[in-house]
Amino acid sequence: MINRREFLKCLGMGGMALAMSDELSLNKQKKPNIVFILTDDLGYGDLSCYGAKDLNTPNIDSLVASGIKFTNFYANCPVCSPTRASILTGMYPDMVGVPGVIRTRPTDNFGYLASNAVMLPEVLKQAGYDTAIIGKWHLGLESPNTPNEHGFDHFHGFLGDMMDDYYLHRRHDINYMRLNGQEIDPKGHATDLFTEWAADYIKDHKNSSKPFFMYLGYNAPHSPIQPPDEFLKRVKERNPNINDKRAKIVALIEHLDDRVGMVINALKGSGQMDDTLIIFVSDNGGDLGAGASNLHLHGGKGQMFEGGIRVPMCAVWKDKIKPNSQSDRVALTMDFFPTICEIAGAKFNHEIDGRSIFNTMLGETQNDQDDRFLFWVRREGGLQYCGQSFYAVRYKNWKLLQNTPFEPLKLYNLEDDPNEENPMENIREEYRILFNALQNHIIRTGAVPWQKYPVEL
Repeated sequence: MINRREFLKCLGMGGMALAMSDELSLNKQKKPNIVFILTDDLGYGDLSCYGAKDLNTPNIDSLVASGIKFTNFYANCPVCSPTRASILTGMYPDMVGVPGVIRTRPTDNFGYLASNAVMLPEVLKQAGYDTAIIGKWHLGLESPNTPNEHGFDHFHGFLGDMMDDYYLHRRHDINYMRLNGQEIDPKGHATDLFTEWAADYIKDHKNSSKPFFMYLGYNAPHSPIQPPDEFLKRVKERNPNINDKRAKIVALIEHLDDRVGMVINALKGSGQMDDTLIIFVSDNGGDLGAGASNLHLHGGKGQMFEGGIRVPMCAVWKDKIKPNSQSDRVALTMDFFPTICEIAGAKFNHEIDGRSIFNTMLGETQNDQDDRFLFWVRREGGLQYCGQSFYAVRYKNWKLLQNTPFEPLKLYNLEDDPNEENPMENIREEYRILFNALQNHIIRTGAVPWQKYPVEL
């Protein structure tokens, strides 16, 4: 992989262009704005448009109905940082140094973004885009791994992982809130702040001659589960029999939905909705311990079962993506990088792991979905993991997984056993094929460091 300086030099000389759709000829048309909305720990079963019965998400439901809904979409990891790395690089996260969560304390940190990682906003800037990240970053806490050093023109949000309090915005008593490189200390619920800042950015670009890419990373509904009082009261009045744990996360999700509606209204009010591609997705499955629901899927956040990695996702673009459409194509968050580049007419000339799903968004048939092995990784510490990685690999309907580094890999056929209840014997040929593919992936990624330097204990 070439380094960033060489990459940008290549772009200046004219990098390799992606093939563009003949139907759209986007190079000859006005490029769309791109609003990428990433939620945190939103479960597959925690939107009413995905089957939830005890919550109301009218704004996200309306968004999903306006475009294409994906039913077999996956995060690249069952936890935060690796998925975010995959979105912004188009790579498996362990290929860019982020196999686990980036945290404040070195002895509990399991990722360090590779210095040669080429990031999506860098590529989009070369294609004429203004680039912004509002909200959660979670790919580095200090230079050189801050958003402004990786292609974002504007950063207004939170550098770290989870907030210990939605109103105080601290992690381990450290303030990670920033306006570009400046530490700030705003007042208010984080979801409200991120919404306000996103709406302001959209309105500020109403008359801009350049398209924009806005990555909006909400913390919600990640723990701590702190919905505003009025939303919690509304949930309990509507359903007096709901338990407190479930009521709180339902209220936090409904608050999130309300604020997503405000972002959409900012696009509409500024006359930019029709010229904007909107993507909505979660970074991993719902946290069962916090009261989340992943519907019928087995497991949740942190696990390689379907409930930990399959997520809600939709894409909306007026007059390009058909409303009320749906796809069961298997795709991952790393596929966003080439998809967005294709739509934006952006060029890059380095190899990535993701594949564009733009044609699928347009309702066209793509025949390349079943010919690739898909890998998931999570490196974690503590007594259960001891700083080691555990994995899943899928090919077609066959899936091999483990949920700690110390348990045997188990084989499932997702077509016959979608709830992953009946592991099959490891003497099957499918086990050997998946096992060998996973071993090759581990060998491939083994040369990529995930720490800046040895940790002093």
